[in-house]
Amino acid sequence: MSHLPTEPAPTPRAAKYDPMPPDDQPPKAKHHRAVIWTVAALFVLALGWIAYRSRMNVIQGQGGGRGRGGFGMNGPVPVVASAATKGDINIVLKALGTVTPLATVIIRTQISGQIFQINFKEGQMVNKGDVLAVIDPRPYEAALAQAQGQLLQAQAQLKEAQIDLDRYATLSTQDSISKQQVDAQRALVQQYEGMEKTNAAAVDNATLNLAYCHITAPCSGRVGLRLVDQGNYVTPGDATGIVILTQIEPISVIFPLAEDNIPAVLKRMKSGAKISVDAYSRDDSVKVATGELGTVDNTVDSSTGEFKLRAMFPNGDDALFPSQFVVVHMLLDVEHGVTVIPTSAIERGQQGSFVYVVGSDSTVLSKTVTLGTTEGERVAVGSGVQVGDRVVVDGADRLKDGMAVIATDAKGSTRLPAGGGQGGGWGRPQNGGQSGGWGRAQNGAQGQGQPSGKPSGSN
Repeated sequence: MSHLPTEPAPTPRAAKYDPMPPDDQPPKAKHHRAVIWTVAALFVLALGWIAYRSRMNVIQGQGGGRGRGGFGMNGPVPVVASAATKGDINIVLKALGTVTPLATVIIRTQISGQIFQINFKEGQMVNKGDVLAVIDPRPYEAALAQAQGQLLQAQAQLKEAQIDLDRYATLSTQDSISKQQVDAQRALVQQYEGMEKTNAAAVDNATLNLAYCHITAPCSGRVGLRLVDQGNYVTPGDATGIVILTQIEPISVIFPLAEDNIPAVLKRMKSGAKISVDAYSRDDSVKVATGELGTVDNTVDSSTGEFKLRAMFPNGDDALFPSQFVVVHMLLDVEHGVTVIPTSAIERGQQGSFVYVVGSDSTVLSKTVTLGTTEGERVAVGSGVQVGDRVVVDGADRLKDGMAVIATDAKGSTRLPAGGGQGGGWGRPQNGGQSGGWGRAQNGAQGQGQPSGKPSGSN
């Protein structure tokens, strides 16, 4: 029995031997672990620093140490104040207006013919009566000569008929001719008189047509772009015309106002006072021109509840341009000797409009005010504030009644609160206190610890 050869069984592979122990890792792995430990250490240090600063802020807020201290929860609040003054307030009505020329003329021909000559340049300033264009006058000169000839003929026939009438009248008194013949001659004279008037009118018409050949400016102003070139045949029915002429000196601005202002406006106009009107640029930033109110429309627009007014401007410097939009400031009246404060001092709440007034002890008190006319950044106050009162214009959002403040005037001077500690605090301690915090030390409290009280009016 034969034995077939067999393959030897596979030998199991031995585990790969790592001759490098765990402590002897490659440099790259060691570098990664060092970076991780460094980042963790920095994170722990940052947390510690934040906790330390938070603790210090709390300590300073509760009593503060010496030095500058800082504005803690119980310390005075820095604000900007401005004194109420006595002055004049202008009653100004504002509206959006449109610059409107007093005259806008489309220059058209009144006769038919070829444009023989153009005497203006686009955008040129022209005076009333200047010749702008000339229509070929030759056909109209011929028509005038023909009409004059017919007039001479009619005048000669009339003269002859009048001589015959005088002769027939003399013969009629001598009974040499019949009365009927005299009446016929008299009728012939009247007929020739009619012909003379007709021919005279024809002469006048031909003369007028010849004058129409010279197209003149009906007013002074500026011409626009030329609409027809020289050599074109024009007729009175052309829609475009030859050029558009606008009067710009003087010029007007038409603007609307609410119908509630009608009584005040009419009262000022009937008194004979001149109402000043200023025109500002469209963004209401630059004053463009100054004029005065000219007239008021006679109706109110029922759809908008507004009425229109026209203000007149000399416009000698061409600052206003036709169809330009401007913001109109009309000075209707002036309120004299009123109490004035900045508009930034006005706060609004459930009780209405109020302001914070800084007292002599550097504490604030809210006062309800009655507002009047506003002009720019100033507003008139009817009640609640007296002349000389210092009102808070910046920082009022952090205030409550009775809180101590450090008031800085708008001009830069600072007024410190009456209370406070020494050693770097704001103000003086009362009753011998030497605390360096913001509060008032009472009954001889000393040291640098917490003050025994809060600022007056603190909540």
